[in-house]
Amino acid sequence: MTTGATTGDGLDREALDHLETARVRVEPALRAALGRLPGRVRPVALYHYGWSDAEGRECDTGRGKALRPALTLLSAAAAGGDGAGRDERVLAAAVAVDLVHNFSLVHDDVMDGDLTRRHRPTVWSVFGVGPAVLAGDALLTLALQTLAPAPAAAAAVADAVQELILGQIQDLALERRDSATLTECLAMAAAKTGALLGCSCALGALAAGAPDGRVRLLGRVGRDLGLAFQLTDDVLGIWGDPAVTGKPAGADLRARKKSLPVVAALASGTAAGRELARVYRSRQELGPDEVARAAALVREAGGRDWALERAGDLLGDIEKTLDTGDLDESGVPGLRSLARLCVDRRF
Repeated sequence: MTTGATTGDGLDREALDHLETARVRVEPALRAALGRLPGRVRPVALYHYGWSDAEGRECDTGRGKALRPALTLLSAAAAGGDGAGRDERVLAAAVAVDLVHNFSLVHDDVMDGDLTRRHRPTVWSVFGVGPAVLAGDALLTLALQTLAPAPAAAAAVADAVQELILGQIQDLALERRDSATLTECLAMAAAKTGALLGCSCALGALAAGAPDGRVRLLGRVGRDLGLAFQLTDDVLGIWGDPAVTGKPAGADLRARKKSLPVVAALASGTAAGRELARVYRSRQELGPDEVARAAALVREAGGRDWALERAGDLLGDIEKTLDTGDLDESGVPGLRSLARLCVDRRF
């Protein structure tokens, strides 16, 4: 596997440059889109995006990674498009996938009761549950309005959202159960995270006017990347640095979430896995010491290594598809670098 130059913390500089390029290119159109929201919803959405504070004063904090718009733009290039009059459609697609992603984040925070995102209080904790839910609804509607001139693209996003919602329903159902299988949890993650990343890639190809084969191929790359992303995200949910991730340390364990490393540990048949199961069945609130012990049990039972190895296997599959697929070389290196970043990331 070849890698480009890295930053001081080991992250791929090429990938970070692609994210920044996407942010610079998409942000003006995204701001313009948010400006079309109804007056009472707009401040809530702007706060979520980090472009205003809780009092409505302009600021620029807490920006997201712009991963999905970057995937859309690079997929358009890899599909051989993003030019000859198609640039506007590709940009609209990138804006739409970002709006859908942020709709899901606002609603996720409500459902999970999370108090912090991107190093600041979550929308619902500042404005209340009702306004947060309505702001999320408005972002989703705005995404579909953005794609209204392209019915096929709007339909693809709608299908992805339906699958995302199904994954979220499965996630909530699994949280209420005492046990869950790895097969169930992988299917849930593939829907909850893979659907939108797959759509991000496919939508770029579709907006670029690519043939169906390239649209499907890039959609498959995005789906595999989504699952790899979720595996890494679940590892960070246990062992990530809060100063980098913007989320409290061990929050997933404290909430007894059945993340993929946890379920792998529970299914390991080890003594550590059995002890972890007792911790998860307990109704006692987990303090810092108990959370640290639970994290150690997940690692001891092999859950962490399994998740990282599975993410690495998916990365290998993605790189093989990119290398052997019928794609334009102008977008492939960027997609490859973003795939590596999603697996190797620390945020």
